[in-house]
Amino acid sequence: MCFPGARLGQAQLRGDKLGINLKQAGISVIRYCNQCGSDVFFAIPVGDSLPRHICNTCGHIHYENPRLVVGCVAEFEGRILLCKRAIEPRLGFWTLPAGFMENGETTAQAASRETLEEAGARILIDAPFAMVSIAHINQVHLFYRGRLASPEYSAGEESLEVNLFLAEDIPWSDLSFRSVALCLEQYLVDRSSGQYSFHETALASPEIQSSNR
Repeated sequence: MCFPGARLGQAQLRGDKLGINLKQAGISVIRYCNQCGSDVFFAIPVGDSLPRHICNTCGHIHYENPRLVVGCVAEFEGRILLCKRAIEPRLGFWTLPAGFMENGETTAQAASRETLEEAGARILIDAPFAMVSIAHINQVHLFYRGRLASPEYSAGEESLEVNLFLAEDIPWSDLSFRSVALCLEQYLVDRSSGQYSFHETALASPEIQSSNR
């Protein structure tokens, strides 16, 4: 979307006068317009309620939206597939196979692709299972539940190790992310009851959690 050139001077308060620290607010620092290469400024466009990066020359508004991470709780004969991360963040910790959704694919396709890339496993998707909003890092984590098509799996480029775990053997203290732990905990509760539902929750930043204690 372009910001009409005639209205550039009507943009509301700029970022420096809004008292916003972009990095602390989780906002990317954009220095140049991705349309024409000119400098940008940070301000609230006319008719908007949030500050955006706006090009000084062509008026293009650079909108930034949360990123979607998609993964799967995949089982084979009662055991759950986990990967030990070979990359930061959380190098060496266990996680469900998951990653950023790509353009041109559905969420189910993203879950299948990430499981194949990270764990070398082909899966059969059953249904969406859990969604975790993580506003302080501008991400939404969506997990499906599914099954391995066969007992074949192997570590991909982003995994040090891949294994199938019984519920009692899940390395809870070595799980990579809170969203993964929450998803697995709820999955085991649903599995025990024999009824699966879709679950939604949100995670506060560690700083907010600490201040509320």
